[in-house]
Amino acid sequence: MVEIDLVTVEDRVRLLVNALADERDHFPVLKLFTPDASATWLISECDPDEPDRLFGLCDLGLNAPELGYVSLAEIKQVRGRLGLPVERDLYFTADKPISAYAAEARANGRIVA
Repeated sequence: MVEIDLVTVEDRVRLLVNALADERDHFPVLKLFTPDASATWLISECDPDEPDRLFGLCDLGLNAPELGYVSLAEIKQVRGRLGLPVERDLYFTADKPISAYAAEARANGRIVA
């Protein structure tokens, strides 16, 4: 079985550009999710000194989505109820900044994207 990269080189460049920009409210670059559970991550930037440390809206399906940092290595270890690994939403295109997704997620108790 071939492992598909959750974060491509192009994504990493966009995440790094966002991290280094003066603007702080970026559009998410990618969406990751568990196909057999309720966890979702909208990632908008990475730590320039530690590229495995990603920043975005994190929702573990516990009705408490929050903005913060998460480890890509830890995301890769997550498995849902059926043991399926985290996937990348290949069709996700952000249409608003991360703060708008966060406000909606807090109002709904989950990421709505």
